[in-house]
Amino acid sequence: MKLNIAILPGDGIGPEIMKQGVAVLDAIAHKFNHEFTYHEAQVGACAIDAVGDPYPPETHQICLQADAVLFAAVGSLKYDNDPTAPIRPETGLLAMRKQLGLFANVRPVATFDCLLHKSPLKEELLRGADFVVIRELTGGMYFGEKYQDNDKAYDTDIYTRPEIERILKVGFEYAQKRRHHLTVVDKANVLASSRLWRQIAKEMEPQYPDVTTDYMFIDNASMRVLTEPRFFDVIVTENTFGDILTDETSCITGSMGLQPSSSLGLHTPLFEPVHGSWPQAAGQNKANPLAQILSAAMLLEHFGLTDEGSLVRQAVDASLAANVRTPEIQVEGGLHYGTREVGQWIVEWIKKS
Repeated sequence: MKLNIAILPGDGIGPEIMKQGVAVLDAIAHKFNHEFTYHEAQVGACAIDAVGDPYPPETHQICLQADAVLFAAVGSLKYDNDPTAPIRPETGLLAMRKQLGLFANVRPVATFDCLLHKSPLKEELLRGADFVVIRELTGGMYFGEKYQDNDKAYDTDIYTRPEIERILKVGFEYAQKRRHHLTVVDKANVLASSRLWRQIAKEMEPQYPDVTTDYMFIDNASMRVLTEPRFFDVIVTENTFGDILTDETSCITGSMGLQPSSSLGLHTPLFEPVHGSWPQAAGQNKANPLAQILSAAMLLEHFGLTDEGSLVRQAVDASLAANVRTPEIQVEGGLHYGTREVGQWIVEWIKKS
């Protein structure tokens, strides 16, 4: 298979982990006789510094012309520490999602048996947890009307019926492919936008009679993903709730460095780790590349390359079993491995398998 892949390393640790993701894709391409072509582009703080735009038109064109986008992270202390900055790196991420029509963010949450002890939660609660969060990505407060002065500020949480219907459809269909259980997370007891979500979900339920659908307020869901993670199969929710909920689920995996995601919609699909740019660690060769590598596995699987994606996942599992891990998930007394060393070990494992 031939794939044209847009590469967006972004900021902070992004370039370091991206190198490992691309190296893994190259190893897969060589082993399975595929042809992957890469086109790198700027996004985030590096793009602001270079051209004054966090998502330049040139980057958008590269993404539009690609079969897939592999993205790392954006964010810089330069902008984090300046709340008055008129342009921010994260604006580029939102613009990319909006312009590519990426309305469905798919974030799988699963445990690794050898890392259960790294979670702050009890092992008996975690073992066997395996669910997916479907987060609406282009609506809600992040994109609604905004205002700020010295005395007042507001963000408008606005959703339309078509936006809600299309993301709920993704949620129902994912549930049909998995264990036929969908949980709709909202705040319908307080928010009008959530009441519309619940109304539309109730209307759509009869179209999916094979799916058991339940409803949960976000405050309850935030508690139960940590106290009863095995209850869930597929969760679907709005933008802000999904953002917070999926960061919370890093407590289940033991590290945000283990969580990949995909963003799907109208144009080019995008694959990215859930974590941020961790600018404090940039250039120090200590960032965990596994979420980036697992995002590359999701990219392969999206195009039907299931054996290839499975091999990447097996390589990641093998690296963890061999204690080839970056410091935040390494066992006590284990050898030190950096970003490059973990990535190279996985590449060599793929080559030898």
